[in-house]
Formats: sequence, C-alpha cells, structure tokens
Amino acid sequence: MPRDIRYTNRKYIIGGIAVAVVLVYIIRLFALQITTDDYKRYADSNAFLKRTVYPARGNIYDRNGNLMVYNQPTYDLLFVPVETEGIDTLDLCSTLGITREEFASIMARVSDRRRNPGYSRYTQQLLMAQLSPEEAANFHEKLYKFNGFHIRRRTIRQYSSPVAAHVLGDIGEISRAELDRDTAGYYASGDFIGKQGIERSYEEELRGTKGTEVLLRDSRGRIRGRYMDGAYDEPAVPGHDLVLGLDARLQQLGERLMQGKMGSIVAIEPSTGEILCLVSSPSYDPALMVGRERGKNHHILEQDKTKPLFNRAIMAAYPPGSTFKPAQGLIFLQEGITTPETMFPCHAGFLYSGMRLGCHGHASPINFQNALSTSCNAYFCWGLMRMLESKKYSGIEESMTRWKDYMVAMGFGYRLGIDLPGEKRGLIPNYEYYKTFLGPRWRALNVISIAIGQGEILCTPIQIANQAATIANRGKFITPHVVREVRGGQVDGAYRTWRYTGIDREYYDIAVRGMRGAVVGSDYGATCRRANIPGLEICGKTGTAQNSGTDHSIFMGFAPMDDARIAISVYVENGGFGATWAVPIGALMIEQYLNDSIAAERVPLLESIENTNLISSKYE
Repeated sequence: MPRDIRYTNRKYIIGGIAVAVVLVYIIRLFALQITTDDYKRYADSNAFLKRTVYPARGNIYDRNGNLMVYNQPTYDLLFVPVETEGIDTLDLCSTLGITREEFASIMARVSDRRRNPGYSRYTQQLLMAQLSPEEAANFHEKLYKFNGFHIRRRTIRQYSSPVAAHVLGDIGEISRAELDRDTAGYYASGDFIGKQGIERSYEEELRGTKGTEVLLRDSRGRIRGRYMDGAYDEPAVPGHDLVLGLDARLQQLGERLMQGKMGSIVAIEPSTGEILCLVSSPSYDPALMVGRERGKNHHILEQDKTKPLFNRAIMAAYPPGSTFKPAQGLIFLQEGITTPETMFPCHAGFLYSGMRLGCHGHASPINFQNALSTSCNAYFCWGLMRMLESKKYSGIEESMTRWKDYMVAMGFGYRLGIDLPGEKRGLIPNYEYYKTFLGPRWRALNVISIAIGQGEILCTPIQIANQAATIANRGKFITPHVVREVRGGQVDGAYRTWRYTGIDREYYDIAVRGMRGAVVGSDYGATCRRANIPGLEICGKTGTAQNSGTDHSIFMGFAPMDDARIAISVYVENGGFGATWAVPIGALMIEQYLNDSIAAERVPLLESIENTNLISSKYE
C-alpha cells in the first residue's frame, strides 16, 4: 500500500479517536449536569437545607361532634450521610439507647436502594422515627456533637377511647410496594400512610399537602436561619377533618355487649345509609397501632387465635339462616308465585318426595306474614320449589336467574361498596354454579335448603343489616357508608343515591307487619319477644344458622316500625338460638340509640350479657 494512503488512513483513525473522546466527555457532562442532580444537590446542600414540613392529619369526629381521633407530636431523627463522617458512633448509640449492631443494621437498611429507592448520600435520610418528646429533647441537647443530624417534628394519632378500631384503622410507615404504587410521587421513604379502616380509605383527604422550609447554612453546615426570610418556603396544608355517621356511645355499648363473644353488630340509619355502629369482636385498642411498638403489637394480634384484626362485620361470610326469609317471600310475591293470601302447609316441617326440613310446632297452613312472625321453614321451601318449577319460566335456568337477580338488587352476592377496605361479597349461587356441582339435570329439591338461608348461601353481617334498612325503607337503600362528611371536601355521590330492589312497596308492608308480629306476637307464635320494649315499635327477625359446632345466633331488625331511625344486624358465633343472645343484644342497642339510655329494669340483662363468655376454650 502506498505510504501516502497509509498516512491518510492513520489521520482519519486518530481524528475519529479524538472525536470519540470529546463525545464521551460531552455525554458524561450532560449526564452529570442534566440527567442526574446529585452534584447539584451536593452544591446546594453546602448552602441550603430543604426540610419537609408535614401537615397535620385531619381529625375524626363522630356524628355528635365527639372527637375520636386527633394528633399528638412525635419526632423523627434524620441525617445527611455525606455530612456525618467522623462522628462518634458509640456516643450516638448511647444517646439514642441502641446498640452498635442495631445502628449498623439501620444504616444498612437506609443505604439499601432496593428497600429505600430514594437514597442519596446528599439528601436527608430517616434514621429513627417516632421519638417521644423526652427522647427528642435528650438528643437535642447533644445535637452539636453530631454533624449532619437534625430532628423533625411531625404528628401521630391519638384516640379518645379504645373503641372502633376496625372502623378507624391506623397509619404506619409506608412500604416499598406502596411507594411503587405512588405514581404521583407524594410519598418518600419513612412517610406514614393509612393502613386500615378509614385511615386507608380516606388517605388522600386526611393526609393534607406537604410544605417545604428552606434553611441557610454556613461553611460548617450550621443552620443560620431561613433563606430570604422564608420567601421560598411552601407552607403545609392540613388534611380535611372527617365526620362519621358513627355514634361513639352506641359503638361503646356494642363492644361491651360483645365482650367474650365472636361475631359482629352493624347498625345503619335507613334514611341515609350512614353506619351508626360497626362492631367486630374480638377487637383491640387502636392505640396499640401507634408508635414504635406498632410492629410488635401487630404481630401479637396476628398470632391471636380469635383473629382480632379480622373485621367480621364486612369480611366474614356466614349462612344468614332465617334472616334470609323476608327476601325470599318478597320475591315470590313480586313474581306472582304467591299472593298475600297464599297458604302453605307445615306439619312440623317441609315434607316432599322423601325430603324433610324440620320446623317447630305452630298452626298450619300459614301465609307469608305469619310465616315471618313464627319463622316457619316450610312456607319458604314450598315457595322456592314452586318458583323454580313454575311454568311461567322457560325452565329452571330462567327461574333461578330471575331469583338471583332479585337477590343481587337487594344487596346480596356482591360487595355493597362500603367505604372501608376488605369488604367481601358473600355467595348467592346461580344456575351455572349448581350445574357445575350437581350436573345439568339438577332440580329444586336439590337446593331447597337455600330457601331458609342455609346450604350454599353466605352473607356478610353488613348485608344482613342493609336488608333490615331496605325493609324499613319499603324497598330501597343507600349504600352503607361510615363517613358522613368531609369538611372542605366531598363524599362520593354513591353514598347519596338511592338503590331500588324492584319489589313493590305493598309487599314490603306485609314483611314489616310480619316482623312486627315476631316481636309482639301473633296467633301463630313469635320468635323475637325479648325485643319487645314498650314505646319503641321494634320489628325483628331471628335466625339460627346451622354450624358444625354450636349454631350461630342471629337477629335482624329496625325501629320504629314506621319512619325507622335504626336498622341492625347482630351475629353471635356459636351463640345457639337467635332469641338467646342476638335478640336481646339487638334490642338493647336499639333502646340505647332511640332513648339515649337503657332503662333500669334492663341494666341487669345488659350486665349479664356483658359478663358472659361464649368463646370456646380451643381459642385460649
């Protein structure tokens, strides 16, 4: 190859190398100055310190203006890693009351970018959260010895009384998964977030908006005051206060009555859908979920065999037993399967083609109204069989679908949509469900137990309470909800909108009379006589749900009979007959709410229920 060509090629190669080097430098400078702000933050941190100002979380009040949840001060210890080199870690640990091993573990967690994706050596990091005022004051005295450290004031929750833990919920340090879901970038590692209850459901309303404080530092990193007298500060905006539909005194009574029992009480104001009380038992003191002991206490509660963290009122799905009968009879009437005068025989139970479902002794035959008053099993079995086999439908698939659609419209089979996390849907089987498990040729007699709220039927206590509210309203309801008002904000429109069952009011009037007869008595008998409190006009329906052990005790009712102010369900696991425990508990709750007190003659009953333990020894 000629020499001049070789030199020419070498010139291009050397030139290309030089251009490549320049490009590398340009790209690197672009990355340092544009795509990453580490160096900018380092330069700024020499002169400025930006502190996050946390807003006060919104307070929570009951329907009567009683303060239930408020804030109390706590303190976080933060540090800037690049500024802490050379400090006396032994003295630091001694001041904080931790070991060097604990300190090393904390530092390793903070610098782990998988667990703390926002980590930078030039920005503030959380060392310890929720120091008490005494701990913070003790550290502040020695703050001059620990460069790069400072104390940040914030708040944690405080409770006026140890009730309503499942409703109020709690807050805790944000998890990695929650940080990943925060697409708006509001949260940082170490922030608090609602974990359960309305603290979680209404997190955005309660949390407020963070502020920023820009502080000026000297060459030694010491704070010299606010930069430009606070001209660049952004104030924090407090969260919205919440007003609940809950009646704190009624909630307290409910938790007293359910002591030593497993189950729930749900009470609703029929005209608004507001939850008046929501008891899940066993429960716990919400104050256990506050402070640095939160994790330890949560673990203890998780290990408790009675499951106090489990919100039975909205998460437990039970057989509804005879409280399901009003819904059945209303469908039969609306579909023309029966009339108010239709009578079915009951010879101490339903007897047909070798199938038997027992009942208690009462006069026979019987119509819908009296079947409710005395809780006749046979009436509802005959009615369901007649509907599923009726010639007015093209077959059992159509009749079963029609039946299920009414049940869904009544609020069964799907989540109602309460403003609390974790609500379950229960189970209302359809044609395909039975086709899968019984084969394509199944018939009414194969599923007859669902007529009396047994078999495959499962409902949550809130669904049973909602049925009571729907009957009280003669065929309509508003989705049950805990929050009555967001001060300065808005409540979801779904909690202001009526939902209709598609069943005529005249048929609900019959159901109301039947439930009133269950309390005051009828010619056919009564199952809720223990709920008959003079002057309250209580309407009720008992339930006794079969169980592998002792049956469950259930009550559903409302009062007054016309223009009801409270609808309620009570579910006592392994409580036996509905009239034994659930009925008197429900009656006392209704009396407390309507009269604002319990009459002296029923105080011994209240105390007897309160002091009775029905929890099996297997949980001890």
